[in-house]
Amino acid sequence: MSTDKARWASATFSVTNVDGASFNIAVKGRDRWALESLINAGKAGCTPIDHPGPRWSAYVFKLRGFGVDIETIHEKHEGSFSGTHARYVLHSAVTTFDKEGARL
Repeated sequence: MSTDKARWASATFSVTNVDGASFNIAVKGRDRWALESLINAGKAGCTPIDHPGPRWSAYVFKLRGFGVDIETIHEKHEGSFSGTHARYVLHSAVTTFDKEGARL
């Protein structure tokens, strides 16, 4: 297994939503990358502009399907190709587990 594949292998995360619902999910690959990006971004959230990824909306859709609370904020941008882009903000509290099953 290559280093990159090992880096994005399946990992378990504990999710607690604002309403108190708590559950574990296992994600890997780009879904894991997106979740970790959202965790690291905090309240500022992530956009495809500052965190380039080929299918942000798909990763967010999949994470929402697991029950993760992610807000989409539509922002305007200027320039030659002006329009709008999405900012994704994680509202769930999310922690990960180490290989022995302890929360990090």
